[in-house]
Amino acid sequence: MSKDWPLWEVFVRAKGGMAHRHVGSVHAPDAGIALRHARDTYTRRMEGVSLWVVPSAQITASDPAEDAAMFDPAMDKIYRHPTFYDIPDDVKHI
Repeated sequence: MSKDWPLWEVFVRAKGGMAHRHVGSVHAPDAGIALRHARDTYTRRMEGVSLWVVPSAQITASDPAEDAAMFDPAMDKIYRHPTFYDIPDDVKHI
């Protein structure tokens, strides 16, 4: 039965942490049950203060095989490069 349930990705924020990090996944029929399964599975030792559950089917990611097209700067748009601009001497942090 549970193999027909959607897969949910689980993110936990640690006690001292600022960001949630991906810790695994659970199968559940809805968000509420996914949250309870995530709590029982990934925070049994009081290691988290916040949980996120996200349907795996709703996550869209870039393809590592196409990383150049996604992340390399466009050479035909020089104005997007910070080296194109003169930075005044009195500006200390950009």
